[in-house]
Amino acid sequence: MWGTGTLRRVEPVRSSAELATAGAADPPPAYLDARAEFAYRYLRGVGLEIGALNRRLPVPAWATARNVDRLPTAELRAAYPELEGTELAAVDVVDDGERLETVAPDSQDFIVANHFLEHTEDPIGTIAIHLGKLRPGGILFYAVPDKRYTFDHRREVTTVEHIIRDHTDGPEWSRREHYDEYGAAVLGDEREREAPDFAERAERFSRELEDSQVSIHAHTFTAASFLALLLEIRERSEGAFEVEAFARHEAEAVAILRKGGVDPTPAAPAPSAPELAAEADRLRTQVAQLERELGRLKGSSSWRVTEPLRAAKARLGGRR
Repeated sequence: MWGTGTLRRVEPVRSSAELATAGAADPPPAYLDARAEFAYRYLRGVGLEIGALNRRLPVPAWATARNVDRLPTAELRAAYPELEGTELAAVDVVDDGERLETVAPDSQDFIVANHFLEHTEDPIGTIAIHLGKLRPGGILFYAVPDKRYTFDHRREVTTVEHIIRDHTDGPEWSRREHYDEYGAAVLGDEREREAPDFAERAERFSRELEDSQVSIHAHTFTAASFLALLLEIRERSEGAFEVEAFARHEAEAVAILRKGGVDPTPAAPAPSAPELAAEADRLRTQVAQLERELGRLKGSSSWRVTEPLRAAKARLGGRR
């Protein structure tokens, strides 16, 4: 298993313009904001989010997530110069997200790991470790990119059998294959890929990534293949978890796994359309009332008397 603490950085090491995003399919329309809906429905208590970086998952008021990453915040900023000017989530726990060695067993209500499993050489082992850190009934919240809509679109879907062998035999047998496939598939546009020296360039690119231990997408998924993998793992674990929810969200697939044991108390149900409409009407009535009160205030003598004071304050830039 790769230790994320030993990796220099996460791919891609080239600019997005150099990666083969051209030719990827456009994702279908999003009919459900699975990230927001599942977070609201399933996350509660105290948990972890692994590798949030610049896209932290918003959680409901009844949930608190500590951010886990391989480096402290300042070092992450240095490791990702392309994110300059972008706010990074503050790192609360410095740890290897695959191992979580600083996290006690059975101590978390949930673990969020978005766009993380595809980087792991042993997703089955990683999921097992994450389950071990959850309390009974705890939630794993995973999102993986659907390779059809990303720079991985030229790559073959990783089979369930391949991922099982990575777990049982260790990932060393397939590591170079992953780098070779990645380098050959994601580098260059169609014109560059037709150049006589492309195979040589791709080989150099793959070795550069491997020698630097860059965390590429070791495995690729579609929504269907990710679900098939989760169901296979569940079967092999003799029902250690349930697949509570699964949906496509834009260019990714989002899954909710619940560890066996005591069911957590469900979150309050989302308001219905009529309830939302009633709340909107109530707020509009409130705004109208406030506007009327403001109109009466502006027509009062006290408002006229204090006009010079307000003007002076405005000239001073709001200083008292």
